[in-house]
Amino acid sequence: MRHLFGFWQKSLTAQLLSWMLIALFASQAIGLVIMWDYLQADLRASARAELSNRAAAVSRLVETAPDELRYDLIRISSTDTSRFWISDGRPVALDQWVQQAFAQFQIPLSEMLSDEDRVDNANRLPASADAQYFLDGATWTMPAAGQAELPVMARYLDYAKRSGAGVIVPLDDGQVLNAAFYKAINPSIWRTHLPLSLTLTAILVSLVGVLTIRRIASPLRQLTQAAETLGRGEPVSPLRESGPEDIRRMTIAFNSMQERLHRFVADRTRMLAAIGHDLRTPLTTLRLRAELVEDAELQERMLDTIDEMQAMTESTLSLARQETSAEQTRTIDLSALVESVCDDLAELGQPVRFLPSERLNYRCRPEGLRRVIRNLIENAVRYAGGAEVRLVVEASTVKILVEDDGPGIPLDSVEEVFAPFFRLESSRSRETGGIGLGLSIARAIARQHGGDIILSSREPGLQAAVVLPG
Repeated sequence: MRHLFGFWQKSLTAQLLSWMLIALFASQAIGLVIMWDYLQADLRASARAELSNRAAAVSRLVETAPDELRYDLIRISSTDTSRFWISDGRPVALDQWVQQAFAQFQIPLSEMLSDEDRVDNANRLPASADAQYFLDGATWTMPAAGQAELPVMARYLDYAKRSGAGVIVPLDDGQVLNAAFYKAINPSIWRTHLPLSLTLTAILVSLVGVLTIRRIASPLRQLTQAAETLGRGEPVSPLRESGPEDIRRMTIAFNSMQERLHRFVADRTRMLAAIGHDLRTPLTTLRLRAELVEDAELQERMLDTIDEMQAMTESTLSLARQETSAEQTRTIDLSALVESVCDDLAELGQPVRFLPSERLNYRCRPEGLRRVIRNLIENAVRYAGGAEVRLVVEASTVKILVEDDGPGIPLDSVEEVFAPFFRLESSRSRETGGIGLGLSIARAIARQHGGDIILSSREPGLQAAVVLPG
């Protein structure tokens, strides 16, 4: 049940189709409740019309038949749900007539028929049908529309909570023909056309609903896949603009947004490249003029400043180029990639340890991730003296964890260290702190993959987690 509910929550088709079917069944149920009384009334009216027709036919037959045949005609006219008998023409009270009818139904039909006409399934009243039950709701009534023509003096009555009906027909010889009907009218939904009608309607609604929802959901799935691909930094072809008007307009907006993003990034990259190119000329001029300075100490300080400006310019251009990197996305063994970076740094004498993990095929830009992992490990080695690296696979994410036992980072600076040119140490020495763009570039690469870099404190030390979508 949990899996079924989970599927229902995730599937747009299942949710819309479920609500459509619920609305269908609810509307049919409301209609059935409204029409149920009419259905019962129609069944009762049909039963009374049939009783009147039979009473009219039997009365005409009895009046024209010889006296010795009357009993036989009455006897063979009875059925499982009806009884006929003749009595004198004296007026009879309603309760007394109902009791006579009950007595007639107490006689099994098989006893009324001759041996050759005997039936196996003799009629028996239900255990709940007693004399008092027959008297419940007994009342004189009027003939219903559509009934057979009977003498004006004929009388009509209901009894047994309208499950029974009677007709008293006067005969030519002063006697009366009594016709009684009894059948518990409990209409069942399964005896109506509703189950078949509802089943066919539900199937038709489901087919139409599935086709309609798929027509809506298909462009949405394509849009979702395109958004995820774009979020990973991969190129996305313009989506086909199809489907309902709202979906089509959303697709047009996505294509326009993607085009504007690419154009914005390209324009910014060209602008930064032009700035970097233009800065090289004045920096070169400054270097030449600094070398003409006779004061050696002042000359060295000027050259260091020029070198720092040039390094910052190159790093800025590197960050811009990285954000628009054209490296192709491909599937690799991510565990092997992380291990190879650790091995390369370990061969250079850096205290790096990789905790082996299972093989994991992952689609990414390998050189970009290699740069991210290398940057985080080098920071851990520089500030904490060593690093431990491991790969953790979770339900929806893949994490590359770089942990150390160093002094860590103050909580109020966890996000600031990702800002360009931000450095925790205040000496501004390139030997101790670099330019301050390493983490900015690393986070840009991680976000190009649809992930991020999260720093968190340990006791002691720091954990840097490269969180990638699974």
